[in-house]
Amino acid sequence: MKFSEQWLREWVNPGIDTQALVDQITMAGLEVDGFEPVAGRFSGVIVGEVTNVVPHPDADKLRVCQVAGGEEVVQVVCGAPNVREGLKVPFAVVGAVLPGDFRIKKAKLRGQASHGMLCSESELGLSDSHEGLMELPEDAPTGQDLRDFLGLEDVTIDVDLTPNRSDCLSIRGIAREVGVLNSQPVEGPEIKPIASVHSEVVDVAVKAPEGCPRYLARVLRNVNLGVSTPLWMKEKLRRSGIRSIDPAVDVTNYVMLEQGQPMHAFDREELIGGIVVRMAEEGEKLVLLDGQEVALTPDTLVIADREKPVAIAGVMGGEHSGVSEKTRDLVLESAYFEPIALAGKARHYGLHTDASHRFERGVDCQLPRDAMERATELLMAIVGGEPGEIIEVSSEPDLPLDRTIDLREQKVADVLGLAIERTTVEEILTRLGLHIDKLLKDGWRVHVPSFRPDLTIEVDLIEEIGRIYGYNNLPVTEPEGSLGLRPQSEATRPLSAIQNYFVAQGYQEAVTYSFVDPKVQALLDPEREGIPLANPISADLSVMRTTLWSGLLKTVAYNQNRQQPRVRLFETGLRFVQNGDLIDQQPMLAGVAAGPQVPENWANGRRNADFFDVKGELEGLFQLLGITVEFVRGGHPALHPGQTAELKMAGRSVGWLGALHPQVQKKLELNGTILMFELFLNSIVTGYVPNFKEISKFPEVRRDLAIIIGNDTAFADVERVVKQTAGEHLTSLRAFDVYEGESLGAGNRSLALSLFWQHPERTLNEEEVHALFDGVIAALKEELGATLRS
Repeated sequence: MKFSEQWLREWVNPGIDTQALVDQITMAGLEVDGFEPVAGRFSGVIVGEVTNVVPHPDADKLRVCQVAGGEEVVQVVCGAPNVREGLKVPFAVVGAVLPGDFRIKKAKLRGQASHGMLCSESELGLSDSHEGLMELPEDAPTGQDLRDFLGLEDVTIDVDLTPNRSDCLSIRGIAREVGVLNSQPVEGPEIKPIASVHSEVVDVAVKAPEGCPRYLARVLRNVNLGVSTPLWMKEKLRRSGIRSIDPAVDVTNYVMLEQGQPMHAFDREELIGGIVVRMAEEGEKLVLLDGQEVALTPDTLVIADREKPVAIAGVMGGEHSGVSEKTRDLVLESAYFEPIALAGKARHYGLHTDASHRFERGVDCQLPRDAMERATELLMAIVGGEPGEIIEVSSEPDLPLDRTIDLREQKVADVLGLAIERTTVEEILTRLGLHIDKLLKDGWRVHVPSFRPDLTIEVDLIEEIGRIYGYNNLPVTEPEGSLGLRPQSEATRPLSAIQNYFVAQGYQEAVTYSFVDPKVQALLDPEREGIPLANPISADLSVMRTTLWSGLLKTVAYNQNRQQPRVRLFETGLRFVQNGDLIDQQPMLAGVAAGPQVPENWANGRRNADFFDVKGELEGLFQLLGITVEFVRGGHPALHPGQTAELKMAGRSVGWLGALHPQVQKKLELNGTILMFELFLNSIVTGYVPNFKEISKFPEVRRDLAIIIGNDTAFADVERVVKQTAGEHLTSLRAFDVYEGESLGAGNRSLALSLFWQHPERTLNEEEVHALFDGVIAALKEELGATLRS
């Protein structure tokens, strides 16, 4: 928010300079972005009066003017289109210095002497307007220094307020803060009720009271909008960053800056049958004041007459019902709109207005009537008019409730680290506009006024006390406390161990959005419907993910599109599954692998990673975690039917591994074979407690065998049978060769195995090993139908 320092000092005038004032406001929590002079540096410019104007004899676009500016009348040549006799203008006399160190000298223009210069606003650094001379009021004293007349020894202060401090989006609010900080009284304009002089009222119906709990309207008849806005008001608006438009709009903007209440003025003749505050209907359109036509959505609160919408509530009025010089009767609007009902509506239509900025953050619900009276008073002083009765429609149940907060004296001392005198606390609270309803044994019961919606709990009041008392006045104390170590089960592996493992395997950790494209997710997890976002960033990020693959595959595509053939990514994060009325947030571990198994170099070929490469990496992870996971042939809609394994631990599913389904891969425009896995993180991090086991010093015995089994027999079944029958001293089982050929018969394959035995206390003899080996062969024949390959 921008405002004039002089305007602020009309309300409260502490005995400090500009820099000290700015520092004080910043330290109170209202950060000042900067301040700058309201005009460029110039001197020698006075109020001049044009007494005579004649055409230049040798130039069609120039005029020869006689200008009175003090003791004598001088001749000035001017080309401005609005120069005329009797006009009061800024007059730079000979010797004046304008912004940019431009010095005014005597000159001749097309043979005519010119003793000075008549100035526009841009030439004085007041604004960018250079369409003509700056016109001063008729009662401006001729010859007075322009800086004194306009009060240009002033600065514009720009305050960057946090969203919770909507009470300071006005001169009234800033003055209240400065008054509290300096123990100074705040003296704003007295607002008195304006008596009605006619009986005409506008019919008001509020059909959406939850969005508009309070709406006020007043008819002001017989106004003259052809007059000019007073210069003092134009200047205050300009110094606050608002352009002057016409008296009606200027007054509503002025009241908004002064009081903090946005207002709007309608042309009475353009309102058919009164005012209706309602939600927009499907298909309705509105041409706004800026000329933009918008298609209204049903969740938009609008101000309408009996036939059509005339404004987006709290954002911008419509062009059709706006005021003009021809307007004779006004309808003034002053309302309280619920912040949630307006949140994001201006942005939805590509707008951001001063009104929406304030209403979205919260305006004082008790302010509309005072603002209406203030605007009526100003309008009558400028454009005349006859005020009618104020019509107010309020829904008390929908208005913000009165709040009281109990504040404990000891809590203040604990939080601030300082025991502040009770009288000091009471003085600070009172100056802030808060009311102490009751003195309690250990503190105070404080009533929060309606203009401070940000104060809701005890610590909010303590924060107010701290910033007004002065953060620099609080003692510097170091916090003390003991942090006990939280117990952690030895059987639970930390997440960092998993992350380090995958990094060591050549993977890179990815962090993707938790909200994903619903179309992509439907391809990968069609059995679950993603939870939709209420206000998504975009259409392709509109649902919560039910699988981490959605984000990882998008990242693979991004890398492949940038000529990165080898991609190894893993991610740990939450997936979100709707479970009745609850949202189940499940920690997951997922990964993808595409391209060559190892980076290309002189020693390695370019073999692409396959199913068994990733399976081996997962087996290494499970060994690290100390868990036993079984890879069972399965089916998943996102995975290749012949390269899919369901991962089970103790009969319970803990994840999936496989190659991306070719049809899904084509739709996602991915290249090459994409291997993927996804595991339930909580299921795999709990393994075993490490314990010591002595390494046997006796020799290990190895036996090899080759068996012929059906292609549909899984190695997991072979491994299970061997381990069940090979005895307790079997230390390892390895498959070192797989062969398929016509000699084995259709649907068969040869599997070569190595079995290793080692006794911890003695050397195994040949008879023992031979008996165990024969038992394994017999079990394989009986349970799996295997035969020895000769």
